[in-house]
Amino acid sequence: MAEKTPDAEDRGTGSAGDFFPVRETLERMRAAVQACRGCGLYLDATQAVFGEGRRGAQVMLVGEQPGDKEDLAGQPFVGPSRAQLDRALAAAGIEREAAYVTNVVKHFKWRRTYTAAGTPGKRRLHDKPNAYEVGACRPWLEAEIRQVGPNIVVLLGTTAAQALLGRAFRVTRQRGEFFASELGPLLTATVHPSSILRVPDESSRESAFNQFVRDLRRVAGKLAEIA
Repeated sequence: MAEKTPDAEDRGTGSAGDFFPVRETLERMRAAVQACRGCGLYLDATQAVFGEGRRGAQVMLVGEQPGDKEDLAGQPFVGPSRAQLDRALAAAGIEREAAYVTNVVKHFKWRRTYTAAGTPGKRRLHDKPNAYEVGACRPWLEAEIRQVGPNIVVLLGTTAAQALLGRAFRVTRQRGEFFASELGPLLTATVHPSSILRVPDESSRESAFNQFVRDLRRVAGKLAEIA
């Protein structure tokens, strides 16, 4: 895996749509995404990480991008963030099998750590994708929405929320609200489960988790209304 250098950065073609299969299906897209060069993030990632779940899932949960563990495993939401998400879904009364999970960006964007001596470290730290990378990758997400056909898309965290609800959207002020979408399903946003894990003290962390569950209960209630 070669690390990018600023003077050799590859911006890709600008759109993941250039790498779509002739006929869209989840299976075909999952294979085609590995050859995606819509932006330059493929250069440093182990692999692309596509969504996971079944067609017809009632809820689609959308995060920002795969993390270090997801990049290595080739699956979205693994490790502690997956456990946190599954626990919250259960508490909210949403069956895990009824949810499709994916990310706005399909490749892991990271930056290298360095030792005190200035030599490269082994850790790969998360680096937030920029607007160009989010826009280039968005066609994959739109295609997933078309193929899965969820009733509600839950956007987890600021990057995911702003990708579909606009740069002015603020999760802190508008979390839990529902918005109509030209993509078909209702959209709503809440925090990313990994943000709860970063809350420093146990009492505040539990409060953040309970608020996350409340947001997901709103989703469960809305699903019941739609059914």
